[in-house]
Amino acid sequence: MAGEHILLSTEIVNRGIEATGPDAGSPTFSVRVRRRLPDFLQSVNLKYVKLGYHYLISHGIYLATIPVLVVLFSAEVGSLSREELWQKVRDETSYDLATVLAFFGVLVFTVSVYFMSRPRPIYLIDFACYRPSDDLKVSREEFMELARKSGKFDEESLAFQSRILKTSGIGDDTYVPKSIFSPGKCATMKEGRAEASMVMFGALDELFEKCGVRPKEVGILVVNCSLFNPTPSLSAMIVNHYKMRGNILSYNLGGMGCSAGIIALDLARDMLQSNPNNYAVVVSTEAVSFAWYTGRNRSMLIPNCFFRMGCSAVLLSNRRRDFRRAKYRLEHIVRTHRGADDRSFRCVYQEEDEQRIKGLSLSRDLMEVGGHALKTNITTLGPLVLPFSEQLLFFAALLFRCRSSNSAAASKPYIPDYKLAFEHFCMHAASKVVLDELQRNLELGDRHMEASRAVLHRFGNTSSSSIWYELAYLEAKGRVRGGDRVWQLAFGSGFKCNSAVWRAMRRVRWPSRNPWLDCIDRYPVGL
Repeated sequence: MAGEHILLSTEIVNRGIEATGPDAGSPTFSVRVRRRLPDFLQSVNLKYVKLGYHYLISHGIYLATIPVLVVLFSAEVGSLSREELWQKVRDETSYDLATVLAFFGVLVFTVSVYFMSRPRPIYLIDFACYRPSDDLKVSREEFMELARKSGKFDEESLAFQSRILKTSGIGDDTYVPKSIFSPGKCATMKEGRAEASMVMFGALDELFEKCGVRPKEVGILVVNCSLFNPTPSLSAMIVNHYKMRGNILSYNLGGMGCSAGIIALDLARDMLQSNPNNYAVVVSTEAVSFAWYTGRNRSMLIPNCFFRMGCSAVLLSNRRRDFRRAKYRLEHIVRTHRGADDRSFRCVYQEEDEQRIKGLSLSRDLMEVGGHALKTNITTLGPLVLPFSEQLLFFAALLFRCRSSNSAAASKPYIPDYKLAFEHFCMHAASKVVLDELQRNLELGDRHMEASRAVLHRFGNTSSSSIWYELAYLEAKGRVRGGDRVWQLAFGSGFKCNSAVWRAMRRVRWPSRNPWLDCIDRYPVGL
């Protein structure tokens, strides 16, 4: 009976002037109690109504056809006796040997053509994220102190970088190469090769150890690093260091920004489709020393505050026998390039300032350009991953916007619920502002953005490798289960926005090697 009183309503009724009795001549009132219906809008959680709608649409064909088939089958079988039923079965299955052989021949041919024409599945065996040594770790205060002692910045530039760091979302445990704070020039070929060798070989050593694969077994190698492109290339450095085989297909991608990791994945996938029974390794990194700017241009000083050391190495396979030990299967890659637009092309631009000091310039149009690229990318990705029910809602909202005369209603688009398509989100950890905008525009919760914010806080912006540090975070938290879908989204100069979708083959167990193992219990913090 507890709580039943909320379903009762009271009403005071005026019964007029009392004619007789001790209260004659006085107004009299009575209280009428009525039971009312519950407020269904308050008692029913509309979230479950939406979930029921999605379930109904997704399974509508089964819900509509199965009852009809059951009724027809029951009517057909019910009209026959047992002897008539067996006689009908024998008559229907009585074929001569030639017909049976012809049927099986066509069946085998059709199945063979189907499996031969299907693209080979691409499996992710495992991946590794490099964690630099602790002597390269700097806090925000140490960062500013070392920058001041280097003598490369005036007080105004130091004050600007300090303000950016305070609101950047970057914590006190990120890593930078020592060369950037040395009195001399840090962007030399010697320092660049030393930094690249440290992070690339560190990540690859861990990858080969975890997977039990020898370097000579790798048939395809793709390396991406945007700013540092020596001769011989970084891919040649890896081939030389590990003494890989002479017929390896190696590629080196340069100048493609923070989204180049997914571009490298796309290239590796295409090469695996053309070369059966092969391994492919994708290495994604950035040379912080070559992104370091020592001038006074504020738009070029911003990258100093965000870019940090990092590298990822990924082992892919198209061998069907790797199905059992693979962690993930590649589902989709969607790439968007808006380089034809001048504003998009110049929003992230490497150039020299007035003092002829080279740096990476970030335009004020970056957020707007990134928003347009994201819109194009998710519009292409949506039909591939969203359930039909959500696509139907999006299409209906689009029609409503086109027909609506209300400008306010017409200007607000319907954002598809990508939480119905993915269990995990790995958004490129560019900056706190970028992550806030992504969360707001895609209507994601704090838990969905947790991995991206944690990577920004712990490792900073590691460029194209950041999405792999985020997946390593999810694995260290023990959140990836069999069948889960992972969305990796990255932005880069050009301007580009790229997406990769993975499906977990099995529950990912506690990793033995992971950059988060000694600090995972501290996260999430107040990010």
